[in-house]
Amino acid sequence: MIVEPVVGNMGCVPPAPNYLQELRELCTRRGVLLIFDEVMTGFRLAYGGAQELFGIKPDLTTMGKIIGGGLPVGAYGGRRDIMNMVAPLGPVYQAGTLSGNPLAMAAGISTLKILRAKESEIYPQLESRADQLVKGILSAAKQANIKMTANRVGSMFTWFFSDTRVTDWTTASTADAKRFGKFHRAMLENGIYLPPSQFEAAFLSAAHSEADIDRTIAASSSALKA
Repeated sequence: MIVEPVVGNMGCVPPAPNYLQELRELCTRRGVLLIFDEVMTGFRLAYGGAQELFGIKPDLTTMGKIIGGGLPVGAYGGRRDIMNMVAPLGPVYQAGTLSGNPLAMAAGISTLKILRAKESEIYPQLESRADQLVKGILSAAKQANIKMTANRVGSMFTWFFSDTRVTDWTTASTADAKRFGKFHRAMLENGIYLPPSQFEAAFLSAAHSEADIDRTIAASSSALKA
C-alpha cells in the first residue's frame, strides 16, 4: 500500500482523522507493506516528515530532491529485513545514473545538518508564517467577495477557488481552475510566482521573511479585487 501521507498532487489534502492510523493497523494485520511517499512531505512538515507529525511508522519511505538540497536525488529506506533484500546483501539490484552523485550528496548532507541544528527554530517559524500567509489571502478573498477555501499542513498549502471544503479529488475538482488561472496571472504581474496549477501544492521555505509574507498578501488583495 503506497500513499502520500499528505496528498500534494490535487492540491494539499490532509488525511482524514485516524485514516493513517487505521491504515497502519490494517496493513500490519494483513501482512501488507505500508509505504509512505514523502517526496513532498519529507523534512518539510517536520524534520521526520509526515510520519513524525502524525506518529505513524511505515515499513518503507521514499524521498526526493529535498534531501539533496534541491539537486536531483532520490532515496528509500525502511525496515532492516526489507533493506537487507537489496544488493549486496540481497538479490534485489538497484542503481542509477545519479546514484551517489557527489554534488547532490554534499548539498544534501549540508542541508540536513542545518535543518537538524536549527530544527527548533525553523519548523515553528514555517508553521507561523505559513498560517499567516494562508489566512491573510483567505481574508483578502473574503473582502473581495470571492469564494475561496484552503488546506494547510505545516508549510504545505493550497488555496482552492471553491466554497466547498476539499477532502479528496471529487471535492478538489469543483474548484474554479479558470479563476485560479486569472489569479495566477495577476499575482505574476505583481511579482509573486505561485505554483502554476490549481491542483499543485504550494510550499513556504525558511528563506521567506515576514516582509515576503506581507508583500504576498498585499499582492493577493490587489489581484483578487481585479
